[in-house]
Amino acid sequence: MNMANPPQNTSKNWFKYFQYREGRDSPGDARNMLLVIATLIAGVTFQAGVSPPGGVWQDGEKAGRAIYASDKEAFYVFMISNTLALSTSVLVIISLTIGFPFHFEIMVATISMIVTYASSVFAVTKGGATKFRYVLLTVLVPFLLRGSIHMFRKLRSM
Repeated sequence: MNMANPPQNTSKNWFKYFQYREGRDSPGDARNMLLVIATLIAGVTFQAGVSPPGGVWQDGEKAGRAIYASDKEAFYVFMISNTLALSTSVLVIISLTIGFPFHFEIMVATISMIVTYASSVFAVTKGGATKFRYVLLTVLVPFLLRGSIHMFRKLRSM
């Protein structure tokens, strides 16, 4: 970005000023920025899943279960949204690192992270997770959507 010559009135067009522009911004810089953003989202959502808001019950028969899970509807909205954000950021990370050295290792690490996330969520929702399968299916949504878009574009170009 050319920060030396910012527009005169940035208060009205700041959004346009910071948008990606082909020719001004390199694809490598855009990829690196997307990787940083996706990694931050993955880290935050992973942490929120393994350590849910409100923590877990410390004693009694509910020990180790998410306190937030007491409000089932709100908890499922949180879990589905959080899982969707995590799996989408993992898809972006995998997509942007194809062809990188150690891509296989990146794939193994990100898939392992999702498995760890799922097992942690299972642990904190133990016993009352009748709709938990929807949370797990949410992991697949970004991958299925991206695959469907790719297939649609291929069919359309034939």
